[in-house]
Amino acid sequence: MSSVSEKVLLEVRSIGKRFPGVIALNNVCLHLNKSEVLAVLGENGAGKSTLMKILAGVQPADEGEILIDGNSVQIDGVQAALNQGIALIHQELNLATNLSVGANIFLGREPQKRGMIDEATIREKSKVFLEMVGLDVSPMTLVSELTIGRQQLVEIAKALSVNARVLIMDEPTSSLSQNETETLFGVIKDLRSRGVSVIYISHRLGEAKELADRVMVLRDGENAGDLSLESINRDAMVKLMVGRDISQFYPRTIHKPGEAILEVRNLRTPVHPLHKLNFTLHAGEIVGMAGLVGAGRTELLATLFGVTPLVGGDIVMDGEPIDVQSAEDAIRSGMALVPEDRKQQGLILEMTVRENLGLATLKKESHKGMFLNETREDEITTQMIEQMRIKTPSSRQVVRYLSGGNQQKVVLGKWLAMEPKVLLLDEPTRGIDVGAKQEIYGLMEDLAGRGVAILFVSSELEEVMGMSDRALVMHEGRITGELSRDQLSEEAIMQLATGSTEAA
Repeated sequence: MSSVSEKVLLEVRSIGKRFPGVIALNNVCLHLNKSEVLAVLGENGAGKSTLMKILAGVQPADEGEILIDGNSVQIDGVQAALNQGIALIHQELNLATNLSVGANIFLGREPQKRGMIDEATIREKSKVFLEMVGLDVSPMTLVSELTIGRQQLVEIAKALSVNARVLIMDEPTSSLSQNETETLFGVIKDLRSRGVSVIYISHRLGEAKELADRVMVLRDGENAGDLSLESINRDAMVKLMVGRDISQFYPRTIHKPGEAILEVRNLRTPVHPLHKLNFTLHAGEIVGMAGLVGAGRTELLATLFGVTPLVGGDIVMDGEPIDVQSAEDAIRSGMALVPEDRKQQGLILEMTVRENLGLATLKKESHKGMFLNETREDEITTQMIEQMRIKTPSSRQVVRYLSGGNQQKVVLGKWLAMEPKVLLLDEPTRGIDVGAKQEIYGLMEDLAGRGVAILFVSSELEEVMGMSDRALVMHEGRITGELSRDQLSEEAIMQLATGSTEAA
């Protein structure tokens, strides 16, 4: 790892930011050296995104000072931040997918020739920035034809084209495959060697350990502490983030499985119609589902829940075949699905916590199947906010303004209110902080103890190993193997996930 220059490039002094009823940042300080990767960690709602938006000119600070190269600067908009060499790459990429790679890199700054856009110059200059990020594609390629990982590299090339000295990356690997993640890490290390400084936000502590020269932690909108390179380890990061030791991160009590609740017999999904899937879930067990991106795990859950039609095979609940043609059929049979994309598929963001929590039981709890039962809705809301430990100013808070972890709890609470027999979870802890993760794990353990059968998809091997009574592994639409808890290891899972028939 290259040595870190002691010259401070960016400094934040006593930044404060308030929203109605919420102190988002209070007296926060930060410094970033030239050629340094600084990981900024914290639970959801700790203030990370607010601070980064202030640095990038998306939001103004209420108080405090920002200095570049020791000089106080005014960042009153995105262009002002770019003029200072600060570029923010959002978690949801901000590219025009219908335009070419080169057009995106120079969007809004197109070179002109005789009053027309100079396409030749765009192609020539784009190649320089694409080479800097190691992306071997033609500048004329449509962005829509690229994978998410390659689109991420286009965003970085775009930032470099405006001479960014500070690159802020918000959860950059949340949608990337393992290979794409490794490519991105290589690019970040190369940028550091070229003198670019990076502020790296992630909930994946292993990434901070691998990439960061230094770690800064925010908690409840305030500085919780810093870790120097030699002090960066998982326990130290967790302790600063949550303010306490987490001695047992995965709260598992191994339960003896009960009766078979869900049986899948020769199930074929639309994405992999030639492959027959077979497995059984029992009451009170937690079954993890591992596999690489594209293995077909999400598609399997969508078919079980009636989101996509099955091509063939049978779904059996409590020994009786059921006809699942829609999500309503699945719900009626006792299934619930917490989808991977909570914002698009799990919540109605403009509705309140109360309204979202009541959605799944709306029909069941209504008067005569027609009229809203407000009394029952209030009871469910109060119960779920307490049971799920949802941090919200009130049940009337619009869900959009909750942290990611609390949004996920609302999605879970919505389904738990209907008391499902089978709970399907697709990446249940993606994009949430370490403290919220442990709370989700605790809820899974509690539900299993009450006899609910849980099938969860996760791309984090540590999570699969920590929470599963047994694990199913998929590869290209097939279930390549099953591992009992005492067989679970990264090596055994990866062998099956890459198509090997050998299990450790």
